[in-house]
Amino acid sequence: MAGRAPKYRRSTGSTGAFRFAIVAARFNERITQRLVAGALQALRAARLGADAIEVHWVPGSFELAQAASHLATSGRYSGIVCVGVVIRGQTPHFEHIAREAAAGIRHVALTTGVPTTFGVITALTEEQAWARAGGDVGNRGEEAAEAALQMAEWIRQLGDHRAGRTPARSGHVRRR
Repeated sequence: MAGRAPKYRRSTGSTGAFRFAIVAARFNERITQRLVAGALQALRAARLGADAIEVHWVPGSFELAQAASHLATSGRYSGIVCVGVVIRGQTPHFEHIAREAAAGIRHVALTTGVPTTFGVITALTEEQAWARAGGDVGNRGEEAAEAALQMAEWIRQLGDHRAGRTPARSGHVRRR
């Protein structure tokens, strides 16, 4: 059963030093544009200025990971939001693209340490894709941006904790 991702309650900390990239797949572009709009809305709601958000377009969902890898290794971004749409057709191509997009995006996050999130809709029909791009089932672009923000904040707090600073909402008490 499909549903909306839980809303994240953001800490009161500043997102001023954060910089995010959105990587968007042009295949099924009309639907992807709604995912980009959702991601932008989430990042702007976190008080990120226009100069702290970049949107990069690539041909399709298969190319998302390669673009995200280049962006992540540049050292310029606190997080990368990958969005795209893969709709099942009459051949197994759908499974290959969906699987490799997910695996590639996960690989970027794990090898670079930069939060790189999966906002790729994998749907059986175009109608299902629209429902997940701002329709009845939410907006996967917005949800992926929220996840990237949350992970960037978590990594920042972890870094503060390691440096001996106490983050405002740590949730973990270290005892000696």
